[in-house]
Amino acid sequence: MKSLQPLDIVANIAPIPTERLTLLDESCASIQIFPAGQVGTILEVYGGETLNYLVEFSDSQGREYAMAILRKSEVLALKYDLVLAA
Repeated sequence: MKSLQPLDIVANIAPIPTERLTLLDESCASIQIFPAGQVGTILEVYGGETLNYLVEFSDSQGREYAMAILRKSEVLALKYDLVLAA
């Protein structure tokens, strides 16, 4: 599988503790844990020993409400077209 790139769409596969989030919308201030399955967009890819991604989460109107740096093991790439396993 190719590595993820900026603007790729992903979902977090595990809950994210709020101390790892940057909340950008005051209405989210009461969140105690960010639930799994939220859809986000990769903004930055950080290399090194392990890959990390800066992911922005937005609502259906495009308003960003949270950001987090997630490990490769914490995201699932979402695809619109059929991708067959090699």
